[in-house]
Amino acid sequence: MKKVTGIIISVFILFISGVIILATVDFNRLGKDHLYVQVDEPMQIDETTLDSGQIVQTFWYESPAYDDEGETTNVEFSATRELREDAYLMLYVRNENEVTSYDEVDWGDIPSAAQEKLASN
Repeated sequence: MKKVTGIIISVFILFISGVIILATVDFNRLGKDHLYVQVDEPMQIDETTLDSGQIVQTFWYESPAYDDEGETTNVEFSATRELREDAYLMLYVRNENEVTSYDEVDWGDIPSAAQEKLASN
């Protein structure tokens, strides 16, 4: 009886741990490279009408982005709202230029090599 109770408790703890991990870990950011960019005007705005009649806009941005060493990569990414112009973003990227997510950051959070490149634009 003690073995069965121990197994049930172990399975329950593993299940709860899995649910917590899935709820708190953002897999779009986990293990990705970081690039830094300054937001400009969107290059394109797509509008899609849902079955409910609601119109959804997608704002597309294209810009050079800089890594921690100041190396340049051209990126294209989208947002579901218009981003604040001249804001600084830290992009989460995989495969060199595939943006999976982003966060707005302060100037002081950007590595100095990327700051130099951003300031020269």
